[in-house]
Amino acid sequence: MLDPGFVRERLDDVKQGLLNRGLQPDAELGQLAELESRRRKLIPEIEGLKREQNAAAEEVARAKRQGQDPSAIFAANKARGQQIKALEAQLADVEQQRTSILMTLPNLPHVSVPVGKSADDNVEVRRHGVPRVFDFAPKAHWDLGPELGIIDFERATRMSGARFSVLLGGGARLARALINFMLDLHTREHGYTEVEPPFLVNGDSLRGTGNLPKFEQDLFKIGGDWDLYLIPTAEVPLTNLHRGEILDGRQLPLRYTAYTPCFRSEAGSYGADVRGLIRQHQFDKVELVKFTTAEQSYDELESLTRNAEEVLKRLGLPYRTMLLCTGDMGFASAKTYDIEVWLPSQNTYREISSCSNTEAFQARRANIRYRPDGTGKAEFVHTLNGSGLAVGRTLIAILENYQQADGT
Repeated sequence: MLDPGFVRERLDDVKQGLLNRGLQPDAELGQLAELESRRRKLIPEIEGLKREQNAAAEEVARAKRQGQDPSAIFAANKARGQQIKALEAQLADVEQQRTSILMTLPNLPHVSVPVGKSADDNVEVRRHGVPRVFDFAPKAHWDLGPELGIIDFERATRMSGARFSVLLGGGARLARALINFMLDLHTREHGYTEVEPPFLVNGDSLRGTGNLPKFEQDLFKIGGDWDLYLIPTAEVPLTNLHRGEILDGRQLPLRYTAYTPCFRSEAGSYGADVRGLIRQHQFDKVELVKFTTAEQSYDELESLTRNAEEVLKRLGLPYRTMLLCTGDMGFASAKTYDIEVWLPSQNTYREISSCSNTEAFQARRANIRYRPDGTGKAEFVHTLNGSGLAVGRTLIAILENYQQADGT
């Protein structure tokens, strides 16, 4: 969530940041300005009435000392108390409306993010490795997998519907090996602490990361009276690991990694990448999450991105790293790098990881703060996240880049 004080004091900067994202925020910002005006009128009025209430207590004591009847003062106090209660209810309503609007506004892009409308305006930062030149026509993974007997789409469709898959034999073993490889790399060499989190989280957790309320259609919610959703990514439980806490700044940055299955309805993306393993309703991913300070967060973004890239380097897979433009970033992000792996069958690079700095956007929603020296005034942490990596897409890249002419 954006800082309400920043929105109030720098409305033009907020408007420009949202315009750069391709939004037309006039209505929302107009409502916020109106609510802020009402709030600034209500607060001093309530405070003034409360001061009068406190002064009235002295008037009652003085009247009693002088033998006077204080009933008129009591009556005025009662009326004033009812007026305070009514005004406080108005103030609570104003603040609730303000929060509701702020919860729907995305993060503002960092100054280093290029302004653009779509993926066409993203900027290549670097690339590693040279795509292999085949002396035969390379097959797509959706042909290779079934022919090798390691991926079954038809049986998965019978069980669960479209956009599910079954990994068999060497396919299942490869996925398991990749998960262990990624976790071992990030914990033993990159300094992350491994976490096994719940795969179901409550609505407050999803509000904390920015998935709710705006993107509820992309989530799977379980039935009955449960306020629980299947996680769309381990970013959600890892970020909420410290929800509502005040951390010791001397221990920052905190670095966590987790393997989880991920569940997404992918509402609105029907027809895009629905063949094969590219865009599934259920997929495996190893996630990286950091908690750090404002001063450290952009250095930590660079190192987190390099940590994710290292997986592809060790696997010998060609990739490139792209800086996303303002129009292509996720809702909570202030700056994002996409890592794209080479897929021979498509003769192009495809996203395999997004690494983002959300600054204090998620921390403000989830109320995660820290005291810089372990004491003093608490400040909001900066949170970062990235895939390290998406397991299914890594498996795809291995199959396609290392295929042989005989189909092995």
